[in-house]
Amino acid sequence: MDMSRRTVIAGAAAAGITAATIGSAHATGDRTPVKSLFGRLADGTKVYSWSLANGGTRMKVLSYGGVVQSLEIPDRRGHYANVSLGFDNIEDYVAGSPYFGALIGRYGNRIGKGQFTLDGKAYQVNVNDGANSLHGGAKGFDKRVWDVEPFTKGSDVGLHLYYTSVDGEMGYPGTLKVKVTYTLTKYGDWRIDYAATTDKATVVNLTSHVYWNLAGEGSGTIENHELKIDASRYTPVDSGLIPTGELAPVAGTPFDFRRSKRIGEDLREPHQQLLYGKGIDHNWVLDKGISPRPEWIATLKDPSFGRTLRMASTEPGLQFYSGNFLDGTLVGTGGRTYRQGDALCLETQHFPDSPNKPSFPSTVLRPGQTYRSTTIHSFSR
Repeated sequence: MDMSRRTVIAGAAAAGITAATIGSAHATGDRTPVKSLFGRLADGTKVYSWSLANGGTRMKVLSYGGVVQSLEIPDRRGHYANVSLGFDNIEDYVAGSPYFGALIGRYGNRIGKGQFTLDGKAYQVNVNDGANSLHGGAKGFDKRVWDVEPFTKGSDVGLHLYYTSVDGEMGYPGTLKVKVTYTLTKYGDWRIDYAATTDKATVVNLTSHVYWNLAGEGSGTIENHELKIDASRYTPVDSGLIPTGELAPVAGTPFDFRRSKRIGEDLREPHQQLLYGKGIDHNWVLDKGISPRPEWIATLKDPSFGRTLRMASTEPGLQFYSGNFLDGTLVGTGGRTYRQGDALCLETQHFPDSPNKPSFPSTVLRPGQTYRSTTIHSFSR
């Protein structure tokens, strides 16, 4: 497929990889989503939590930011642990969450100087990461209250999440209507389907920002986790973590995860790219490119407990972030502090700063088109 063509033509509804292919062997019938009050924002807006379970996977999702507040899966002995970092109260999410478990938009990752030109018109979006814009600006989709609709469909359970981003919000053009569907299958797989339409040309790059620790949140470093990424190239960055435009080979660098290896194996190497990010905070150029159906892209495993996460996506990129800016000041759901390297993120996406890099796959969405993207998380032990 021509890499300049947007994911708008990807058939997210046709997930491509069937549940029977990606699921574990622990299919069970559980319960439909249950709604409860999680807290209130300062203006009195109610924030709800939705609990859902299926196929041995249990998760809680907030209407605030579409946040996955917890995600529990069993280890090789059948013992459950919450493998996603988060907070136990709405106040901490509002006060200073580093995007724990959140839906990210309108543009996931960074846009250099918060500037881009579209159809000959220059746009300035909100700058919130030094000189750059990160994850949609200071009040991106992660800080908005979404409308949530639970559903059961056959053996699946899940949530439809809706948000309308008005023209000019955080500086982005066009009114963007977004629908994100979280589905738990009978095999315990968690699928995310993204869809969006606009009334004016805009740029879109939606993703999920779960922080993973397969040994359990608050249990310590992820450096002994083993990771494999199906990518032969990555996008090097400058000192502001903006891609230079190069698609560099991973061979011979700390960024080579073509074969499964310990995350900590090369993490402390004196490589300039690691120094820029205080660890890994880079985009991998997936070998498969944009695909009309989800294809396998990465496998993460915790050898100590046996939990394994395997990911498939339609997206051309994967941002691997090694939790470099966790600093011990945040206390999570288990009552423990989160320190540097206590979790990692694997964000399926188009590339950072694509609006300013014509050689990167396009992130432009136009009226009459529908943005579609799908990512599947398959758990085993």
